[in-house]
Amino acid sequence: MSATDEPLADPHQEPHDSGLASRLNWLRAGVLGANDGVVSTAAIVLGVAGATAERGPIILAGLVGLMAGAMSMAVGEYVSVSTQRDTEKAVLEIERRELAETPDAELAELTEIYTNKGIDPELAHQVAVQLTARDALGAHAEAELGIDPNDLTNPWHAALASFVAFVAGAAIPLLGVMVSAQAWLTVVAVTIALAITGSVAARLGSAPVGKAVARNVAGGLLAMAVTYLLGGLVGGLLP
Repeated sequence: MSATDEPLADPHQEPHDSGLASRLNWLRAGVLGANDGVVSTAAIVLGVAGATAERGPIILAGLVGLMAGAMSMAVGEYVSVSTQRDTEKAVLEIERRELAETPDAELAELTEIYTNKGIDPELAHQVAVQLTARDALGAHAEAELGIDPNDLTNPWHAALASFVAFVAGAAIPLLGVMVSAQAWLTVVAVTIALAITGSVAARLGSAPVGKAVARNVAGGLLAMAVTYLLGGLVGGLLP
């Protein structure tokens, strides 16, 4: 096969998509947003339910908590990811300047990186030369910084994913309260939702599913129990 021929795609080979990091970024934000929506809204409605049996205040508190939490998650993700993106741009600009001012030193540095990974020095030099000729910034950014210049994190994706996911998660306990005044129904719905989000989060991170689900459900139940008890305590003290 000549150097210009494209290799045939292997259907059994794991696909390497240049946009994978961005999709994983907003997917992660979405899962975390949904989980926070479930836990925080359930804690709010059960906390208020512990203080009063009237459904009006409980539903109002849940709606306010839903919108406040969704906005907070979206803004927080946007600020966080924007800071990360600004940092990535800054270090890429430094690398771009170094490539323009000291190309030989940068080539030697890239060669050393591949040599330290166990590649024969002569072969490492050839690899560095070819990658530099093809895409110098991309080669150095990936090897030195672990950054793909063409796939920087997107703060808008993360913010939108967090907002939508939080609303979706918060809707579960809120609907439970609207359907029935029985607190146990909300607890059951929330437990199922937390098991699902815990499982998804574990699979995204290649972590043990059982442990993640147990931890997620236990944390959610603890939060609901504490707020319910505190709501009952405060409700008993109010005139």
